[in-house]
Parts: sequence; C-alpha cells; structure tokens
Amino acid sequence: MRSSGILMHISSLPSPYGIGTMGTCAYQFADFLHAAGQHYWQILPIGPTGLGDSPYQSVSTCAGNPYFIDPDLLVEDGLLLLQEAEAVKNAVQGERVDCGFQYSVRYDLLYKAFLRGSDRYTREIDRFRTEQPWVEDYALFMAIKRSRDMMPWNTWPEEIRFRKPGAVETYATVLAEDMNFFIFVQFLFFRQWNALHKYVKSLGMEIIGDLPIYVPYDSCDVWANPKLFRLDEDGTPTGVAGCPPDYFAEDGQLWGNPLYDWDRMRTDGYRWWKNRVRAASELYDVVRIDHFRGLESYWSVPYGDETARNGKWVKGPGEDFIRALQREFPDLKLIAEDLGFLTPEVIALQKMSGYPGMKVLEFAFDPREPSNYLPHRYERNCICYSGTHDNETLAQWLDEQSDQVLSYVCEYLGVSDKKDCHWAILRAGMASVADTFIAQMQDYLELGAEGRMNEPSTLGSGNWSWRVDASMLTPQLAKKIKRLTTLYER
Repeated sequence: MRSSGILMHISSLPSPYGIGTMGTCAYQFADFLHAAGQHYWQILPIGPTGLGDSPYQSVSTCAGNPYFIDPDLLVEDGLLLLQEAEAVKNAVQGERVDCGFQYSVRYDLLYKAFLRGSDRYTREIDRFRTEQPWVEDYALFMAIKRSRDMMPWNTWPEEIRFRKPGAVETYATVLAEDMNFFIFVQFLFFRQWNALHKYVKSLGMEIIGDLPIYVPYDSCDVWANPKLFRLDEDGTPTGVAGCPPDYFAEDGQLWGNPLYDWDRMRTDGYRWWKNRVRAASELYDVVRIDHFRGLESYWSVPYGDETARNGKWVKGPGEDFIRALQREFPDLKLIAEDLGFLTPEVIALQKMSGYPGMKVLEFAFDPREPSNYLPHRYERNCICYSGTHDNETLAQWLDEQSDQVLSYVCEYLGVSDKKDCHWAILRAGMASVADTFIAQMQDYLELGAEGRMNEPSTLGSGNWSWRVDASMLTPQLAKKIKRLTTLYER
C-alpha cells in the first residue's frame, strides 16, 4: 500500500507545559494528520531521556517519559488540583523544551498525583505490574538513583551495584514507597499512551516508533543484565559504541554505549532482545530499528577514547538474529534504518530480512556522481524521507548548498527557480515509487535552522528542544499536504 506520514516527536507538540504531552495537543495533531491525509505518525523513542536530553539515551528500554504525562488529564481524573497544574504552566519560560525545568517541577507534581491515586488504582496497578515485569527493575533502579543524588549505578555500594544475594530484596524493602511512586508514574504513562494510540487507530492511522539499537551505560538494563554486555569484572565497558567518520562528523560519532555480548545473547535465543521488541510492538504499529547496519558489523571504540576515530568493525549477530526475531514476531512490521557506511554485507542482510530500508532525499543530490538516494533508483520496498531528525531541515539544507548543487537539484526536479526546490523535493518524495514517504513536520512548515531537531556529536546546542507553534498547523496547510498525498495516490 502506498502511504505517507509525518515525523514529529511527542516533545515537539505545542502543550502549555513547556514540552509536548499526551493530552489535547497530541489529539489535535492526530486530527491534523488525518485532515492532511496521512497514514503514519512517526515519533522518536519515548523513554525517559538521559545524557544530553537525548531520547536515544534512555535509562530504560521499556519505560515511558514522565514528562509526556499530561497534567490536564490528571486534573480530569481528580489526581491533581487545577491550581497545581496551572502553577506549572505559569512557570514555563520560552518556547523550546527545557528538560532541566521539567525535572525541577514534574516529579513533585506527579508525586501529588501518586498520593491521591495510588490507593484508588490498586487493582489496575497490580495488573500493570504483572503485565509489565520490567517495571520492577526500573522502579528499583530509579529509587536507588534518587536516594543517591542521581549518581550512576557504578558508584553505588558494592552489594547493590553487583546485585549480590539479598541486596535487591533489602533495597526494595527500604525504598518501597519510592518504588511504588515510579511504578505509579509508569502506570499513568501507559494509561495515557494507550488512550492516545487507540484514538490514532480510530482515525485509520498508525504510529511508527523508534527502537535505539544501544542502551546507555547508566541504565537499568545494563545494571540488571551486566552479563549481556561487554564489561570487565568491575563493570567497566571494554569497548563502546559509535560510528566512523562520515557525513555528520569528521571524527566519527562517539556514542559511548556499552557493546552487547552477542555470543552470550545467542545462547538463550536473544531473550532480552525479544522482550524489548515485544514491548515496542505493544506500543507501536511499526518499529524502526535504529542503526540496523550495526547488526551486521558494529563500530567498536576503545573505552576511554575521546573520539571514534580509532574504532574498528566487529561482526554482529547478522542473519541468525534476524531469523530469531522473524520466528518470534512473524507479523511485526519493521523498518531497517540502514543509513551510514553500507557494505555489500549490510545490503545483503537488509535484503535477506525483507525489511524496508531508508532513502533520504537530502543525501540524493550530488552532481559529481549518481546517488542511490535519487528517487528514480528506488525499489518499492523502502521508506523515503525528506530528512531525518539528525539532518538539517530541508530549508536549512537548501540554504547551505552550493550553486552547483542547487542547479543540479533544479535540473533533476524540473524547476527553473531555486526557490521552488523546497516543495519540489517534497513532491518528488511523494511521487517516488517508495511504498512510504515520510517528511519532518518542520519541512512542511518550511522552517530553517531554528527547526532542526538534532545535530549529531554535539551537546548543549539546542538539540531535542524544538517545538511547533500551534498556529502553524492550519487547515490550509493540511489541505495542501492532502492534495499532494491524493495526487500521488498515497
């Protein structure tokens, strides 16, 4: 089925709480997508953010971000007083996401909801704990972190750092109330998420979610499952993840995540990964596997290096892993994020999997040599993107191109004026043979650098903080997008 969608993260929604939530703003955006004739709403990972506020560095592979819980819905449920929610609204400053502010106000607000609601929802919470067993480790991890000023787990006392016999039970008893709070917060998150997802489905649309390939070192996943990662006897990584020098960064990208011990994971049939994918399949209709090429070979950087330059390629689990997932989840729709340095082996693995790969239009136009990202080279089984969250917005990209590149873009797209290139590129994606076309919301809004979501290998530069102005999501824009969608039978 030919289809199209729009990429915009929950955090970018125009809620009055300084960050997008799963409240009215999310339902209104779903209505906008429906009016625009879109089938997919693609989002970034929805876990609690960690290092640099990145959704790709979450302390849990399964938990939801507490900041996305909508206080207005909690007021409707009688879990918050109106004035308590209004106090947070009134304290918001600026239009962009400020996670430091969210951290300073959201947990206190949610604790008030916990005091009012923990007894009311006892049965529902017990059922939630049974259905989501991961939440026990997550809640204990967060409770210990909070009791120790949020310090990473490798600084904790030895008995709980290494989960020695009896330690988990002892800490769970001492920190029982905090554990119950963090479980309650996750109960609220999933309650609101499931309602929103049900609404999106009722409009005939689907949600594409993102599954980061790696997890950060300071996460409950590494703390609870250290033998599944390449750590030494002290719990220190022996190598970390990244990618070699490329289009995005001349020193490569040093992500710093611990690497998997794929040999050990293979011995139990990749159970940890299957549990993770199962959790994602319950949240989303389609799952995008981030950094798919790392399943064929991954870039291993010596621990302690300051750049990724000295890394090396190491063979990943490859076909054995893909086959295991396909046996476990025969009906799950997956997207292979196959960007980056593609070898014949990576291309072969993607072909073997049958998962659609990605084609990015901003990578297509090089007048020096033909690119596989040019629309006339596509096969149907792919997802065409104007750009991803790691790219410049389309307007910014065009502004930064040389006259030679712009002339080539104009010639390829059949436009005579460079100012017409923006919508011509979007039209080319819609018209392409690719089964699905996805554009960033910022590209339909024609935003420049101010709308960029992330600049890889940078911290503290406004990454992950862009939010849309509700006044921009007009019926006229929805009508314009729908016309393109209809014209090209998506």
